[in-house]
Amino acid sequence: MQTPRRALVPLLIFLACIGCHAAAPKVHTVVLGAARRVPYTPPEASAANKSEEATTLRVRPLLVDDRQKEWTVGDIHEVTDRSFVIRRALRINDALPGEAARWTWQPGPWLMVDRVTGRITALHLPAFDPQVSDAVWFRDYAAYCGILTTTRGGLVAVVAELGSRKAVVQKVIGPWPMADPPHPVCSPARWQRSPMRTTFELTPGESLTFDVVGTSSLVEEGDGAEE
Repeated sequence: MQTPRRALVPLLIFLACIGCHAAAPKVHTVVLGAARRVPYTPPEASAANKSEEATTLRVRPLLVDDRQKEWTVGDIHEVTDRSFVIRRALRINDALPGEAARWTWQPGPWLMVDRVTGRITALHLPAFDPQVSDAVWFRDYAAYCGILTTTRGGLVAVVAELGSRKAVVQKVIGPWPMADPPHPVCSPARWQRSPMRTTFELTPGESLTFDVVGTSSLVEEGDGAEE
């Protein structure tokens, strides 16, 4: 016996609603938690420089759906209306072999966070060195001084774009290692919007300005949710 058409209508509506709920994307919440100060020994630390500001880091937890994913340091940079970058804070065991665990905090690499999917991606910026590099962001570009570890290594000025494996700018601007490096080795880069360019300054040293050609973003923002 065939099912009457009127009986099929509620059934079809019910099945359609089930399909809609199954396809609905999960909504994620991404926030930074309360800040706290943790011990930190910067490269330039000395007996004459022992203030709290000089020997501590202000770190904040990165929470996705109320679950802590990472520790972070510094401010966020909004790349798009759904993605931002922030620097990771690392808790490292500084003990020598045979010593008890001795935990210390250090600024780490950069992370990119997608607010829609909740996905956190570690960024591998070319020649980035956590102890030397101080990335200054504009749009999806980061400008900083880095360290080349190849046989023809040195201190380099770098402009990197998210999503690109090669640096947009990478120029050797000094030797590395240095016998007595200043801190910071480079002053934070300065950006200009139009024309797009960035200026590096060694401390002490001359200024170097580079034009950055290209306006299309290579940021990948996927739709798949991270569980």
